[in-house]
Amino acid sequence: MKALITGITGQDGSYLAEFLLEKGYEVYGLNRRTSTQNFDRIKHIIPHIKLLSGDLIDQHSLTNAIQNTKPDEIYNLAAQSFVQASWEQPVLTGEFTALGVTRMLEAVRLACPTAKFYQASSSEMFGKVVETPQKETTPFYPRSPYGVAKVYGHWITVNYRESFNMFACSGILFNHESPRRGLEFVTRKIANGVARVKYGKQKTIKLGNLESKRDWGFAKDYVEAMWLMLQQPEPDDFVVATGETHSVKEFLQLACEIAGIPSWESLYEHDNQYDRPAEVDYLIGDASKAKQKFGWTPKTPFKELVRIMVEAELNLEKNTNV
Repeated sequence: MKALITGITGQDGSYLAEFLLEKGYEVYGLNRRTSTQNFDRIKHIIPHIKLLSGDLIDQHSLTNAIQNTKPDEIYNLAAQSFVQASWEQPVLTGEFTALGVTRMLEAVRLACPTAKFYQASSSEMFGKVVETPQKETTPFYPRSPYGVAKVYGHWITVNYRESFNMFACSGILFNHESPRRGLEFVTRKIANGVARVKYGKQKTIKLGNLESKRDWGFAKDYVEAMWLMLQQPEPDDFVVATGETHSVKEFLQLACEIAGIPSWESLYEHDNQYDRPAEVDYLIGDASKAKQKFGWTPKTPFKELVRIMVEAELNLEKNTNV
């Protein structure tokens, strides 16, 4: 089996590549050329994968990559994925996160229409939620340019599935974290900040709204759900979530507890720049369809996820001088 992953250098892409290699896949990764390359998340598996040059803004490069590899499965994980940045770069977010999906689907349709296609949808599509918990039939109400772009990517995937009889499905993944998260994301920022405070490298952690609640899972658990979706007899869309919700404050409190810091209030500093223009206050997913259809359930509880992330940062900061 051959698989092509866009966004292979990201959190999800790196875990998915590891997972597929363990399954015996031949793994190809689409990599966008930049002046500085960041292969930190995949450096340990680079000898076992094949990297191709391509960009979600360049239709020709996508068609070429699929034409040359003829993959059995395609996982479209690449996007401008930081919600805060989507207000600063809304047009670029639309190009990558929305129209980039159409370019990928067109490339699949033209170059390898038998390939199974996975689109990374997002719980941010629910935004200002109209029902709780959120499931596959919950109406979308996105509250950021990123969420709007993801809604487009989701519906264009459905459209190609229904119009061209393609095996194309979307995984509506709720927040999923790991030590491989980018430092700009709040969970990694907290875990890293707590470790740096512990070792005297900084005094406070600047954060936005502590009351926002999210359904947080472990990214390594979630990539298995992606793969399982493409093993089904018929394509469909699935919510992937833990069914629990926790606030940013809870994450901070637990991180401090794990690091042995007695008072979270002593290191918290509110910074208005991290407040969203339109806040998404409460997300919690219902993954019962995924459990019923292919037996997926999350393996890592919230407290264990926080422990994994904080301990990784404590180890990282202990061994660096900056």
